[in-house]
This record gives sequence, structure tokens and C-alpha cells, in this order.
Amino acid sequence: MPRDMFGDIVDPSVKVGGQKWYTVPLSIIVHTVVIGAFVIIPLMAADVLPTPPGMMNAFVAAPPPPPPPPPPPPPPQAQAAPPPPTAEVNPAAAPVEAPKEIAPEPVINKAAGIEGGIVGGVTGGIVGGLTEAPPPPPPPPPAPVRVGGQIKPPTQLKRVNPVYPAIAQSARVQGVVIIEAIIGPNGKVQEAKVLRSIPLLDSAALEAVKQWEYTPTMLNNMPVPVIMTVTVNFTLQ
Repeated sequence: MPRDMFGDIVDPSVKVGGQKWYTVPLSIIVHTVVIGAFVIIPLMAADVLPTPPGMMNAFVAAPPPPPPPPPPPPPPQAQAAPPPPTAEVNPAAAPVEAPKEIAPEPVINKAAGIEGGIVGGVTGGIVGGLTEAPPPPPPPPPAPVRVGGQIKPPTQLKRVNPVYPAIAQSARVQGVVIIEAIIGPNGKVQEAKVLRSIPLLDSAALEAVKQWEYTPTMLNNMPVPVIMTVTVNFTLQ
């Protein structure tokens, strides 16, 4: 029993090295040839297989058409030759050649004169001449100065009392209206505006102040307009 169990180990039936020396190389060559035949033959027959229509077109787009050639440049237009420069003749220049004849000078009638005379010409020598130049324009009026400092307020010569409006009396409205007045060089009020207003009394106060008169205010021995502030008092009786 034990001999049967370990018999192959003690006396193996297959002997190592019993094959010929060329058996292993020959087997490797045969296997290589068989495997190579299975791999190479399908590759060689790849171009025989039919190609599905449209497969390559789905991945490869047709090249775009070439762009059209650019249009030819327009023919150059013939530029017109510039006109020759005209020589300017100076009437005051001396003549180059002697004139063929000399025209007589026109006779001037001093009594009648010549058309287009100048201002200040001699009377009778020029048509439309003036005996003397026109007078210069008058100087602009002096700007009004405000009363104060060296400018003394003018003396009032005429005072007109305001007319008390009936609506203001009914409403029992009274008070003082302050007005700024411009007194001209002649002493009369030229302009007036309200500085402190009482709506029911402003119009009556302005009408009264515009009728006031003063003595002219002198500055450098010249009458000048002045600006001054006046008050009009409205009191209920």
C-alpha cells in the first residue's frame, strides 16, 4: 500500500530528458507560426472588407471652395492739368515798355467837385463835402453812486404823500415801506423798487416816491445820479 502511494515518486514513469533536443524549439516555432497566421491574415485582408457608405463623409468635411479672386483695381482717372497761374498785374508798378500814346488827364471842375468826397473836404471842391467834421458822440451817462461817505444825501425839494388804499384801511393795515430810489442828475426820481414790502401798501408808496424831487448831487463839479433809501410811513388816523 505505501509503495503504491509513493510509487510515482520513487520510480516515476515519465523520465525527464527523454524527448529529443529539437522538440522544444520546434514546438515554439510551430506555435509562433500559428499565432502569427491568426494575427497577420486578418490585417492583410482589411482592404478587402467593404466600407460603409457615408462613414468617412460623416467625419471628414469637404474642403471649402476657394475665395473668389479680388476685383481688378479701377483704371486711374486722368487728372486734369491745373490751369496755368495768371500773372497779377500791379497797377502801381512802373511800365516795362513805353506807352504808344499818352491820354490827357481829365479836367476837374472844382465848383462841381468829384463824386465820393471825404469828410472835412473843401466846400465846392467835392460833391457832398462837409464844412467840418461831425461832432463826437456824447459821453455815456455816469453810473449812479450810492449815498454815503463823501457823497452827501441830496436835499428833498418836493414830497408827495401817498394815497392810503381803501382796502388797506378796511383791513387795518399800516406800517413802513422801504424803497430804494435812483435820483437822476436833474434831481428827479428815475427808478424805484421795494426793499421791504407790505403788499397792500407797496403800489401807493411807489407812486408817491416817483413824484419826489431833490437837489442835484455834485461830484467833481458834475451832477451825477445817486442811489438812496427812502421810507414811506402809513399810519391809520
